[in-house]
Formats: sequence, C-alpha cells, structure tokens
Amino acid sequence: MTTKGRVIPLTEVISIRFRGGSKTYYFDPNGLTIEAGQYVIVETASGHEYAQCCEGNHEVPEQSVVKPLRPVVRLATDNDRRTNELNRKKEKEAFAICEKKIAAHKLEMKLIRVESNFDGSKIIFFFTAEGRVDFRELVRDLANVFRSRIELRQVGVRDEAKMIGGLGICGRPLCCSQFLEEFMPVSIKMAKTQNLSLNPTKISGTCGRLMCCLKYEQNAYEDAMKRMPKNDSFVNTPDGPGNITSVDLLREEAKVKLDDSTDPPRTYKGCELQVLRNGKGSREGIEIPKERPERYIPPEAAEDRDRLGGLLSDYSFREERPRQEEAGDKGEKRSRRRRSRGRGGDKSAAQAAGPEMEIGKIEKVPVKISGSFTAEKKAAADRRAAQEQGGQKDQPPKEGGRRRRRGGGGEKGERKPQEQKPPVPQEAQPAAEKSGEAAKRRRHRPRRRRSGGGGGEAPAGE
Repeated sequence: MTTKGRVIPLTEVISIRFRGGSKTYYFDPNGLTIEAGQYVIVETASGHEYAQCCEGNHEVPEQSVVKPLRPVVRLATDNDRRTNELNRKKEKEAFAICEKKIAAHKLEMKLIRVESNFDGSKIIFFFTAEGRVDFRELVRDLANVFRSRIELRQVGVRDEAKMIGGLGICGRPLCCSQFLEEFMPVSIKMAKTQNLSLNPTKISGTCGRLMCCLKYEQNAYEDAMKRMPKNDSFVNTPDGPGNITSVDLLREEAKVKLDDSTDPPRTYKGCELQVLRNGKGSREGIEIPKERPERYIPPEAAEDRDRLGGLLSDYSFREERPRQEEAGDKGEKRSRRRRSRGRGGDKSAAQAAGPEMEIGKIEKVPVKISGSFTAEKKAAADRRAAQEQGGQKDQPPKEGGRRRRRGGGGEKGERKPQEQKPPVPQEAQPAAEKSGEAAKRRRHRPRRRRSGGGGGEAPAGE
C-alpha cells in the first residue's frame, strides 16, 4: 500500500468477535484460511477461548494492529462445540447459586451475567451496584462451591444494557449490543442543538442515560448551524424584513415573522435569507437594503419551467387576419345561419361555422299539452275566440253542458240542433272552420259508459 510516495506495510489478519460483545479484535490466522461465520479457538491473555470469525483473511495497515498479535490455535471441532455447550450450562447453574449467596450475605448488588472461559478454569461474575460493595466473603463461598478461580466485576448501567440487550424506543435492537464497539460521550447540549424535547423519558435509553444515537447526527447539525442564522435573528427576505421565530436545521429552513404582514410566520430556505443581525439584539443602526434576496426555485420546478418554455417556443401561432375581413366573415356566417333556420338550419350552420366550431345537433321534441278541458269546452273556447275577433262580444257563447238521455224516439247520444251562428268575418273564418272540424272529429269518438246503471248523465263532448 502506497500513500504520498510512502510505502505502508500490511499485515494479514482475521477479525474475531467474542460472545456477548460487539467489538472485533485482530488475530493472526497462523497460515489458515478462515471464512466469515466459522468458529475458531484463539489464544487470549486468560487462556484459550471459543470465538466466531466475523471477517476472513484480509490485510490491514500494520499501524492499526495492537501488538503482540495473538494467533489462531485451530478451527473449532465437534468436541470444542460440545465443550462450549457444557460451559453454557455451567454458567446458568453458577448464576442461580451466586444469587442465593448474595441474598444470604445481604449484599446490595445486582447480578448481571456469568461467563466461563473455554477450559473452565475461571468464572467471571458481572454485577451492578450503587456504591462500593465488600464481596470478599462472597468470593470465598463461590470458590468453595466451584473449585475454580472466581472473579467479580462491577459494571455500569450502560454495560448492563449491552450485556442483556433489548429493544430501543425506535423498535430496533439496542445499538450497544449490536455494533457499537465503545460508548461515545453524549451531553444534553446535543439534544438542544437538535431541537429535541428535553423530557428525560424521550431522550433517554433503556439504561436510563442519554441515548447513544444523539451522537450520530451531531456533526450534520453542527455543519448546518454554520450556514443558518439563530433564533430571533433580524433578516431580510424576498417579501421584506422580519424576525426568525424557529429554525429547522435538517431542512435548512426558517420561519420568519414579517414586519409588514399580520399573517402567520412564513417558511424560507436558508439561501433566501439575508442576515442583518444574528441572534437577539436591537435594530438601531441597521440599514435595510432596498434589494431583496432572490426567491428560491426548486430544481423540479425549474426543469418544468424550462420544459414549458421549450414547448411554447416550438408552438407556432396562427397570424391574425385584419379586423374588417374578420367582421365580414362573421356577417357571412350569421346570414348563412338565418337562411338555414327553416330547413335543417342546425346542420348547415355548423358547416358554415367551419372546422373550428362544432355545434351539437338539436332535436325537436314534440310537446303534448295536457289540460282539464273536455272536448266541448275546447270547442266553446274556440267559438268565443272567433266571436271576439269578429266584434261580436255581446253575444254570450253557448255553454256545453251535460244532457240526460232521451227516453224514446231518437238514437242514443243524439244532440239538439244548434242555433245558427252569425256570419263570421273572413279573418276569423279559418279559425272557426278549424274549431268546427275539431269538434266533429271529437263527436265521433266512442262514448264512455258509466259503471252505475242506466239513465245516467254523460259528458256532452263524449
């Protein structure tokens, strides 16, 4: 590997992860080709250990290797797996026995985990406590029971959460038990910078301390703070000057309350703001520039605008004709429509309008007039109208009433002869003839019979 003309020596290693930990360690493969996921027996400071390879043979700079680099003893065999299972059972028994001993000695400590090395010569007990605990008597009792080396280690609440594991408020497994190799310092200032609620229940993890994920985005927030103004800053916007009410660092947007507007605060991008005073303070001596910042146009809107401009430039508009010629065309079209009204004018008018106008076809629907007049009353009304037109308004029209049937002599439904009508003027004669013909046609219609016996009355016009 070469960097700036300097040769950096490389070392072949494999990455090993032990049980219950997320940190990886480099070991010398010792000439073996080991793939990720395989179990191996490695040499450690406390003896041989059973571990899993998380990354096979690869080369790393020699500077990143902690010396001395310990070797891999061998690949794990079936006997090694059975020994590892027996150690897990032994750890469960040791956990139950240690809890009983703690209760017997009345010690204020909480047992977290028990680990045994591969050869069973050493057992480690992890516990938490608020203060220092005198556990010398407890160690003697455990040594007499297990006949091996006993070690008690006090850990913090973060290590407790890492060993036990669990789910965070995000719904995912705890970061410390999954991939975090070491705990990072987290402060309440990070929560303030990220505009988070300072409620301890919302920014604290399972362990009761501030969440480790507050550190993940802190660099991005600090970088955005350099480009964005603070709250209560006096700025100039495309719509006028105003004061910032809130800042969204991730979106790089700010809400500004304008001086010349009573509307709610408006949202502006950071590039639309011209800072006149950063932070709180007085406006005295601050000049407001006449030129306002340009308004931000999103890239998508700019592309749509350019595309629309290209379409409009490609489209060719028709040249406008002179007004006189256009007026002449309109008059000619209007005269064509008038001439074609009496003979299917709708179709001819649509044709005269040209291809630019499409007129829907209008169908004439016959309207049937319904009324409460009988045939005789209609005839009387026609006669009355004829008399009014002829100047004979004094003569009362003959009312058509109901008659009883005659007992003998004539035929059924025979009517009395009507009196002679006075001569009708020529102007009203066509209407009178029409009314008389209509009355004759109505007389020859079949008479309606009543359901209630003979001798009844029938309408005069039926």
